[in-house]
This record gives sequence, C-alpha cells and structure tokens, in this order.
Amino acid sequence: MSSPKVIVQIAIAGARIFGRAFAAAGRQAIQNAKYRPPGAGGADVAGVGNATSGSLTDRLTREHRMTADEARLILNVKKEDTVERIVQNYEHLFKANSPPEKVPKPAPGKQPLPTNSHYLQSKVVRAKERLEAELKVPEEEAAAPPPPPDAPTTPPPSS
Repeated sequence: MSSPKVIVQIAIAGARIFGRAFAAAGRQAIQNAKYRPPGAGGADVAGVGNATSGSLTDRLTREHRMTADEARLILNVKKEDTVERIVQNYEHLFKANSPPEKVPKPAPGKQPLPTNSHYLQSKVVRAKERLEAELKVPEEEAAAPPPPPDAPTTPPPSS
C-alpha cells in the first residue's frame, strides 16, 4: 500500500465519523428544541399558569407574577414572620444590591467587578410588593361589610 493511498483512506474515514457525529448532534438539537418541560416557558413564571382559580391568592399571583412562597424565598422570611422582619430583610437586600456611592478605581489593566445587580434589586422590590399585597388582603376583607344574605350572587343580565 502506498502512503498517499493510506492518507486518503484515513481522511475519508475521518470525514465519515465527523459527518455521523454532526448528523447525530443535529438530530439531538431538533429534539431539544421541541421538548418543553412542564411549567417552563414565557407564560408560566413562578407558577402563574397554575393560578387559574378566582381566589384572592391566585389573583395576586397573576398580578405580581410571583407566588407568595417565591417572595418569601427571595426575602428569606418565613410565613409566620412579622412585617418588621420582612421590611428589615428587604432593606438589607435592597442596599446590598444597590450601586456603591463611591466606586474605587480599578488597578490599571483590570476591569472592576460589579458589586450590584439591578435584576436582583428589582426581584427584591417585587417580592416585598407581593408580600405587602398578601398582607393587605385580609385587612381589606375584614374591613369590607359582608354582603346581605338575600343579595343575588350573579348580576342580572344586561339588555
């Protein structure tokens, strides 16, 4: 066997292997693009898609695009924690993710590391708003007078 013939056979075998691997990767990419895990996607953020009943909690979840559990996780509070604790954690996390007042000059040739995150700061604000809304609902329900017992439950049809 001559050496140019061997080199050509090696090149052809390598091209076949590379072609098969490329085709398999393409098939896998197509499968991955078609796969949608449950609860994923742009419309279902934080269980918002599951908030379909007419309850006040579900209404708040849809309005704020965040469940109360997610808000508690972000602010690191428990369900039984007081409003003061929620506000204390909110203030700490908000300040921790705020841009510093004085930015030190980095060493020549080095980029400064970011010390703040606008995204995290906005999540902290949304979590506080969600928990505040959750706490206001029972107060509003207690302040609202109960409907009269003989009142119709559905409005009359309009003509």
